[in-house]
Amino acid sequence: MFRSFVNSIFAITIGMALLISINMLVYLPLSFDPTSLSFSKAFPQPEIQIVKYRNLTIDLGNGVSTNAQITYPAMGNGPFPGVLLVPGSGATDMNSTLNENVKPFWEIANYLSERGFEVLRYDKRGVGPNLTVEDSNVWGNMTVTDLINDAEKALIVLSEQPDIEPKSISIVGHSEGTIIVPRIAVDNPTKVKSIVLMGAVAQNLIKDILYYQVVDLRYDYAKQVLDTNHTGYIPIDRIASDPHLDDVVVNLSLLDTDNVTNAIKAAAEDNVESDSGNQNNETGYLNIETQLKPLLIKEYEDKIAFDLSKCSKIIGCPIWIKSETDLIPNLSTIGNVSRSIPILILQGENDSATPIEQGLLLHQQLDKVNHPDHTLITYPNLGHFFYSSSKWQNGLGPIYPQVLADLYSWLDSYSK
Repeated sequence: MFRSFVNSIFAITIGMALLISINMLVYLPLSFDPTSLSFSKAFPQPEIQIVKYRNLTIDLGNGVSTNAQITYPAMGNGPFPGVLLVPGSGATDMNSTLNENVKPFWEIANYLSERGFEVLRYDKRGVGPNLTVEDSNVWGNMTVTDLINDAEKALIVLSEQPDIEPKSISIVGHSEGTIIVPRIAVDNPTKVKSIVLMGAVAQNLIKDILYYQVVDLRYDYAKQVLDTNHTGYIPIDRIASDPHLDDVVVNLSLLDTDNVTNAIKAAAEDNVESDSGNQNNETGYLNIETQLKPLLIKEYEDKIAFDLSKCSKIIGCPIWIKSETDLIPNLSTIGNVSRSIPILILQGENDSATPIEQGLLLHQQLDKVNHPDHTLITYPNLGHFFYSSSKWQNGLGPIYPQVLADLYSWLDSYSK
């Protein structure tokens, strides 16, 4: 099913376009005077509301609550098929705000509701609008178990809406949300119709994905891009001025990287002379293998060190990092999803936060356990947020239209 799903969508689209073209043919007499046609004056149409919104507060238990919003079709009384959106990592609000113009969950919710779905999205616990932490105590003590429980509470709230079809609710997760969604499906096999994993995580989020982001990706970038002469050395000034070395991964995609310019310069002062046996080593250069890579590893180790006094409020705190580190990888749990629950995996081929290999691993595992209904769709040149991206950095912008179309078509096919 790797590409057949996409091909079928294109075939349907082309067929519909031909049908529309045939229906719109106009036959005119051989002697035709264009001035004989008269047209009524065009008047501006009033703005027509297609989607309605309903604000909610979700009780997460133990005195913690969070804001949520439901989007639903403006026409009709339902019951509507439902979709729950589960956000990725960081201080993510209900819109998955990345900046004032890029709000992927807002896009998805409106796109689906315009086409007949009722969609629930919610702020993560302790989080307010636009990447703000409103309750530092709740945020600082959050674990991945809390996030799983929160998503299950949101599922219950959606299923209890008066205009929802409770037996037709799908769950869509992005990034860290793809770790949570399969676990909800395993625990609630009769409440979940289907699941979608966007920018999927297969391995451990901290041990594997974060290490890839902080170390492997930037090490490869240094070798393949910065080392233009293939000597194994790169100028310190070039490292310090190249934005990709510090920002290979978009800050909001998972865990941002601290500026390491000072550390690089300090390492150069300490280590360049010690590697003087290599004729390529000159003052002002770093050896990629023996000097730069250890710095990247040290940076990774600093990030996962369990120090309760240090917390990146927007990205996440030590308690959350430890809980993710201890979590069984998705690859080991995806096979437990009920065979009656279809699974869709959407992955950008230039995703530098959760690389395409993560989606391929999940697809292979589902093949291995003979899950009867799973589909993987990959998108060339798209990144973690399904916008045009390089191999080295995730771009920010509106979701590529074909991704939204594929998501809707697949959900619609299982919502009946």
